[in-house]
Amino acid sequence: MTSKRPNILWICTDQQRYDTIHALGNEHIQTPNLDRLCAEGVAFTHAHCQSAICTPSRSSFLTGLYPSTVHGNRNGNAYFPANERVQLITKRLADAGYDCGLSGKLHLASAWNGEEQRVDDGYRKFWYSHSHNQGIGNGNQYTDWLTEQGIDLGDVFQTKKDGTYGNYRPDMNPQYHQTTWCADRAIEFIESPHDSPYLMSVNPFDPHGPFDAPDTHKYNPADLPPPIFRESDQQTQTRLKRFFADKEGNPPGDREQHNKASYYGMIALIDENVGRMLNALERTGQRENTIVIFTSDHGEMLGDHGLTGKGCRFYEALVRVPLIISWPGTFLQGHRADGLTALLDIAPTLADLARIPLEWTHGKSLIPILTGEHPGHHDFVRCEYYDVVDKFAPHASEKHKPCWATMLRNDRYKLVVYHDEDYGELYDLWEDPDEFHNLWEDPSHADLKYQLTKQNFDHTVICADPGPERIGRY
Repeated sequence: MTSKRPNILWICTDQQRYDTIHALGNEHIQTPNLDRLCAEGVAFTHAHCQSAICTPSRSSFLTGLYPSTVHGNRNGNAYFPANERVQLITKRLADAGYDCGLSGKLHLASAWNGEEQRVDDGYRKFWYSHSHNQGIGNGNQYTDWLTEQGIDLGDVFQTKKDGTYGNYRPDMNPQYHQTTWCADRAIEFIESPHDSPYLMSVNPFDPHGPFDAPDTHKYNPADLPPPIFRESDQQTQTRLKRFFADKEGNPPGDREQHNKASYYGMIALIDENVGRMLNALERTGQRENTIVIFTSDHGEMLGDHGLTGKGCRFYEALVRVPLIISWPGTFLQGHRADGLTALLDIAPTLADLARIPLEWTHGKSLIPILTGEHPGHHDFVRCEYYDVVDKFAPHASEKHKPCWATMLRNDRYKLVVYHDEDYGELYDLWEDPDEFHNLWEDPSHADLKYQLTKQNFDHTVICADPGPERIGRY
């Protein structure tokens, strides 16, 4: 690799599942700019998040540690419990001389009433907007910007009965969409003078629900394949009813098909703005010294198995996400890395690139794969759900019941343990990639279930936070 430390453009969407890129096998979606990024870099086809909900996932990939280790388990904690041993990779980069900026959401803490409480995150520029309509007038810099431009918010958002603003209007101008605003701020940062290498973190709210893509970007529902579903899914979701999911147990129909069309349209707008950011790098002569990372914090069920949204489930649609890393001239180009990868690998990778120490991480640097030195990676990946949706939160309801679950997945098998429950899941992903045939109660797989459960438990214990460093003798 070059001795010069590279710039970093890190694009992280919200709730984008792994199978939403044309170049990686989805013939029904058009993503020319993400396809271009795949051609210019390495696409990790089996990248997994460490929690299928925003805050714990982000607390993990921004530190390189499991959510439970950093005590960042709940979606919308009051604050992020950082300390000297647990620091965001952006803070470490800033301390090492990087100029760091962010546009869009951060979501390491609650953003319910406006801008979330920040830790020492390292961002010099902080263009904050958790979502398009949350925190209007109270920390949402995106809606503040709309107002400053003289844009009537009623021309952009639908007005609810109580007078507040909700979803985007179908006829809204994509020029005023939060995704576009996030990219605009990134381009502003890219084109600004820098005396040091920089990291720009771009975090649009889309394609997170609600499914409200502008009409100019929506797909025709009739052109898209239906969600994967069997009648047995209803029985499965009934058995798991105490384990939280956004929407559960319904056979997919017209609504789910329209959701998919809009979801794909939201990704089309994301793709368009990825192209704008790549063009800005090339226009300013920075592309050859800028690493571009594209990923998402977790997936979206989109009607599969009768589920919509996210929750305490571990289907591939939820725990697998896009991960593309590109640095033309230094990293492999047009390469697909099919080994198991974890999002907590991003932090040690960035530490390697910036040549800074990262003493404590559960991830592994991806540099050997990106440079072609070594093809393999993890023997298994894990995912956690530790009472993520707090039933005592102000907006909680009866369905927000405490629940805990963990997943361990190797190349072939996936084990899910629903803690404090006799029921679990075991899938042979070679024979059953759509996860319909649960082997948990199959006597012929009892030994395998035990081995994977033991491995999952061992890793849970090994990765626990040991507490403060020891001083002196025992």
